[in-house]
Amino acid sequence: MVKHGQIFSPETQAVFYNWKQKPIQRMLDFDFLCGRSTPSVACIVQPGSSGGFQKLFFGSEEIAIPVYGSTPVAVKAHQTADVFINFASFRSAYESSMEALHQPTIRVIAVIAEGVPEADTKKLIAYAAQHNKIVLGPATVGGLQAGAFRIGDTAGTLENIVACKLYRPGSVGFVSKSGGMSNEMYNVLSRATNGLYEGIAIGGDVFPGSTLSDHCLRYQNIPDIKLIVVLGELGGHDEYSLVDALKTGQISKPVVAWVSGTCAKLFKSEVQFGHAGAKSGGASESAQDKNAALKAAGAIVPESFEGFEGIIKETYDQLVQDGHIQPQPETEVKTVPLDLEAAKKAGKVRVPTTIVSSICDDRGEEPTYNNVTMSTLMTGDYNVGDVISLLWFKRQLPKYATRFIEMVVMLCADHGPCVSGAHNTIVTARAGKDLVSCLVSGLLTIGPRFGGAVDDAARYFQDACDRGLEPDEFVEDMKRKGIRVPGIGHRIKSKDNRDKRVELLQKYAFKYFPSTKYLNYALRVETYTLQKAANLVMNVDGCIGTLFLDLLHSSSLFTEEEVAEIVKIGYLNGLFVLARSIGLIGHALDQKRLQQPLYRHPWDEVLYI
Repeated sequence: MVKHGQIFSPETQAVFYNWKQKPIQRMLDFDFLCGRSTPSVACIVQPGSSGGFQKLFFGSEEIAIPVYGSTPVAVKAHQTADVFINFASFRSAYESSMEALHQPTIRVIAVIAEGVPEADTKKLIAYAAQHNKIVLGPATVGGLQAGAFRIGDTAGTLENIVACKLYRPGSVGFVSKSGGMSNEMYNVLSRATNGLYEGIAIGGDVFPGSTLSDHCLRYQNIPDIKLIVVLGELGGHDEYSLVDALKTGQISKPVVAWVSGTCAKLFKSEVQFGHAGAKSGGASESAQDKNAALKAAGAIVPESFEGFEGIIKETYDQLVQDGHIQPQPETEVKTVPLDLEAAKKAGKVRVPTTIVSSICDDRGEEPTYNNVTMSTLMTGDYNVGDVISLLWFKRQLPKYATRFIEMVVMLCADHGPCVSGAHNTIVTARAGKDLVSCLVSGLLTIGPRFGGAVDDAARYFQDACDRGLEPDEFVEDMKRKGIRVPGIGHRIKSKDNRDKRVELLQKYAFKYFPSTKYLNYALRVETYTLQKAANLVMNVDGCIGTLFLDLLHSSSLFTEEEVAEIVKIGYLNGLFVLARSIGLIGHALDQKRLQQPLYRHPWDEVLYI
């Protein structure tokens, strides 16, 4: 890697493999902070994706970053993107990384995953060396060039980046195995020097894709880097290649170095530290031997880690005194707009809600229906009628009421294939449409002429009863207005062929309801209308409507205003819609199960005029 110098710039763009919203957004926020004109993420590769884009923010502007299903397609579309950031898991990191290395436009890849098999890593290293490419990782956070380009989560939060002055270039080239310690060292460098120019975490695995010395040799070739800082660790022999580079004069810039892990000597047996490669082996792999070798080769090595910052500052100050570094005045730092959620959490904005809900809450450990937990519903004496009472009426109705609701659902679930709703559903199902379309086509027929008269029946019967109108006065008044009496009349049923559903509901109400005032009035109206025609019987709409009035009034749980609102906004028709949906779904499934062909209405049942 000696021939390499600077690998990033303010124009560098990356291909980001395996969609991760937060790391990408952090890269874009760093871009904006640094004053970049173009986003550093050119595109996203999401394996198996059919394309499209992901929305993210570049400053306050929302942008769309294209998504591709494979790396070759993405690279072909974005040939100036020469960095590949691989967020694949350790299971697929090798295949996806090798595929990226085979792309001629990719120069640098960062493998974030830990635990990539060592044999696979060695293949990546060998291929990269043969083709003059750079591998960062595995097990790395990546790296950054201050004021120019950042890989993923390198350097942590925006607050840390600003505190470390990483939004503009300094004079220090830094390399370490540890991403976490890199963040700490960026803070140290911001205090002891004019800041970082480039920082790399090579990764903590036993066989990293690139070595400490690889990057130090690069830093030797970058004119803007005046000071090299290295943080090594016990285990392995990587630091000795840096020793050789110093001894042979390949690196002439001042190198301040420290190898951590000196405390391993205090243990009687071999100690494994955080990284796979950080374990004490033979004497030459100890932190003490490495520090001594580096010092002997010409590196500036403190007596302990506590002295690291001080010796970096001394070296930097000498470079300034000798005129090698000319500190520049600080520039104004841009402010990255807060995300809405972050701003809300910080109490910096007030955002009005877009939806108001008073019947349920799904924010806790389990959903609640009107403050009744799902556990209570499942373990207590609750049924579908209770759920409807909680979600529709926002209170627990007495058992006779919830049982009545269930009866209505059961009795109104279906009324054969010939009624308009079922017919529409059947025709739609036979046209090959999906279940939801079949259901909706049937539901759309519900209205004043089919099943939708429950609310009107309740409304008109209540008004007439409360005003004290005699049945004949009510019927004749409706006739003069040209309005059919809702809830009265049936196409098939008659005085001598009553609707069994109506009889069952009436029988239940007479037995269990505290009062049947409105039902009694409706029956008096029926007595009058039957004098006019035998089919002017009370139908199921009229029965349900009047009995719901009796339920609401006699339960003592609702005010007069609440009862009026329930009737006005469609609660009662809602019950018919809920019930009939069961039957309509049944008809749709039945037609599909029977594999019925496309329906065509016969000519002889059409009057052509």
